[in-house]
Amino acid sequence: MVSDVELDTLPTVIRQSVRQISSSETKSLPDHTSVSLNHGRPRSPVSEHHAIEEGEPGSSSVQQTKEQTIRARAQFIVTCCCMFAIGFNDASAGPLLPRMQSVYQISFLIVSLLFIFACVGFILGASLNVLVSDHVAFGKLLVLSCVLQMIAFTLAIPAPPFPVFVLGYFINGIGSALQIAQVNGYLVVMGHNVNGKVALSQASYGAGAFVAPLVATQFSAMRHWSFHYLVSLGLVTANAFLTSAIFRLQSKEDCRAQIGLEPMEPDTSEHSPFRQIMNLKSVHILAAFIFLYVGTEVTIGGWTVTYIIQQRNAGSNSGYIASGFWGGILVGRIILIPLNSWLGDRLVMLIYIFLAIGLELIVWLVPSLIGNAVAVSLVGLFFGPMFPVALSASRKVIPRWIYTGAIGWITGIGQAGSAALPFLTGAIADAVGISSLQPLLVGMMSAMIAMWLLVPRPTRPD
Repeated sequence: MVSDVELDTLPTVIRQSVRQISSSETKSLPDHTSVSLNHGRPRSPVSEHHAIEEGEPGSSSVQQTKEQTIRARAQFIVTCCCMFAIGFNDASAGPLLPRMQSVYQISFLIVSLLFIFACVGFILGASLNVLVSDHVAFGKLLVLSCVLQMIAFTLAIPAPPFPVFVLGYFINGIGSALQIAQVNGYLVVMGHNVNGKVALSQASYGAGAFVAPLVATQFSAMRHWSFHYLVSLGLVTANAFLTSAIFRLQSKEDCRAQIGLEPMEPDTSEHSPFRQIMNLKSVHILAAFIFLYVGTEVTIGGWTVTYIIQQRNAGSNSGYIASGFWGGILVGRIILIPLNSWLGDRLVMLIYIFLAIGLELIVWLVPSLIGNAVAVSLVGLFFGPMFPVALSASRKVIPRWIYTGAIGWITGIGQAGSAALPFLTGAIADAVGISSLQPLLVGMMSAMIAMWLLVPRPTRPD
C-alpha cells in the first residue's frame, strides 16, 4: 500500500493530480453499467455505431473504503512506473545511435535494424496480448512483460556482437507491447476519471523519456557506453517486484475488486474477442493513427540529435536537445489537459498537429542551433497531449466489452510505429543523407492529419 508520505516523493503537479483522482474515486459514481449499448438486445458482432458512454468501462456506484482508495493509488502509481520505464527505453536510443555506429562501424541502414526488429517484436506482442488476455491473468502478464524486458537489457549491457544487440531489441519489443497493452487496458477500467489517469500515466512516459537522454548522453561519451542499459535493467527489475507485490499475479477482475469496483459487463457475443476487434473499422483507423503518431514521436527523439550534429555542426552535447523534446511531451501532457477538454478531441488534435508542422518547418529552414533546440522542445509540447486525446476519442467509438483488448491492439500496433518509421528514416538517410529527416517528419505529420479525419465521430457525447 502507498501512503501520503510516499506520494510526497512524487513531483508536485503529478502528486496533486493523483490525490485529486483518488479523491474523486471516493465519491459515489453513477451506475452506467445498467444501460445496455444495444438497447437490451443480445449482442451481435460489433457494430460501428456502438459507443462508449461517459461512465468509464466497469465503473461502479460502490463507495470506496479508505483501504481501497489507498490500494487504488498504489495500483495507479505502479502503472505509472511501468510507463516511466518504457519512456526511458524509447528515448535512450537517440544519443546512443552515433556511438553505436562508431563502435560497430555500421551505416544508418544497418543501425536501423534495431528499429525494424523492435517493430516485429511490438507486432508479435500486440497479437499475443489479444490472444492470451482472456486466458492468462493480468498480473501474470505484467510480470512476464517485465521479465522479457530484463532479458533484453541483460543482453545489451556487455555491448555484444550487433546481431545479439538486435535480438535484445526484438525481445524488448515483445515485452513492451504486452506491458503497454495491459497497463492501458487496466487504466480504462479503474473507475472514475479515466482521462485524467491516462494523461498522468502518459506524463510518466514523458518523464522517463525526458530523463533518458540526460543519462544516455553521459554514457555515450564513456568507454563502457553500453552500461547505460544497467539503468534500464534496474528500472524494469524494480517494476517486476512492484507489479508482483501490488497486483499479486491476479486477474483484472480480482484487482478491480480490491479497489471496490463491481464486475465488468461480460461479453455475450458468440464471436471471439479477437474476431470482434478485427472486424471493427474504427480500431484499425485509430491503430494506424497511433502508428503514425508514435513513429513520428520516436523518429524526432531518435534522429534529431544526429541531424543537429551533422547539419548544424554541433557537438555530442546535442543529446540534451532530445531531452528538451521529451520534456516538452511531459509538460504538454499535464498543462494542456484543460485545453483538450475545452476544444474537444477532434479539433484540438488538428490544432496540435498543424502547430507541430509549423515548428518542424523552422527546424528545417532556419539554420540556428538555439532556434532549432527551442522549436524541437515546442514540438514536444504539442505532441504531448496527442496520445491521451486519441485514447479519449477511442472510448467514444469502441464498445466497452472489447475495449481492453482493442486498446491493447491499438497501442501495440502504435508501438510498432516507434520502430518502423525510425527504420524507414534511417534507410532513407543512408541513401540520401540525414538532411532528409525534416521533409520526412513533415510528411509523417501530414499523414497524421489525414488519418485523424477518418476517425469516426462519436455517436454520443463524452
